[in-house]
Amino acid sequence: MYLIIDVFSRYVVGWRIEDREDGAFAEEMFTYAVLRHDVDTENLTIHADNGPAMIATKTLGQFMMDFGIKRSHSRPHTSNDNPFSEAQFKTLKYSKDYPERFENISAARAWMHDFVLWYNHEHRHSGIALLTPADVHFGRVTERRDARRIVLQAAYAAHPERFVGGLPEPLKLAPAVFINPPEPLL
Repeated sequence: MYLIIDVFSRYVVGWRIEDREDGAFAEEMFTYAVLRHDVDTENLTIHADNGPAMIATKTLGQFMMDFGIKRSHSRPHTSNDNPFSEAQFKTLKYSKDYPERFENISAARAWMHDFVLWYNHEHRHSGIALLTPADVHFGRVTERRDARRIVLQAAYAAHPERFVGGLPEPLKLAPAVFINPPEPLL
């Protein structure tokens, strides 16, 4: 499985399932994702694992250089260096309908298609203020928080005794997210 997650929104912007690792597959997936989402590549950093498709491929490296994409890689021999993808993989593997085995690659692709739709548009993610990745990715945060605030106010008005801390507020989204935070300016 090849997978691209926007670490700020947790939105899956690209994925594919193949029978082998190949830099050409990765390059096609990144090209499609960059064009589909109209990404400002000059401000894009791709953090990748150290798999063969991500580090040994001249065409993928050239693609990133051509588009001005900055690269970041996991530390050697550190399989869990990207907490965002690790959390997504855990959600995927512990999903109630994740099969023990896939009958074939077509079945794996079909399952993944449905999973990504659910994950992006229905899954309320604890790391992004219980919003869906699509809400954050497509800029619906204020609208969703305002709607949640109305529900919380109504619940508080009906049963203030249930809220020992007073009137609750919707969770706030972090203003920025980093895998490798930039060095502070002195």
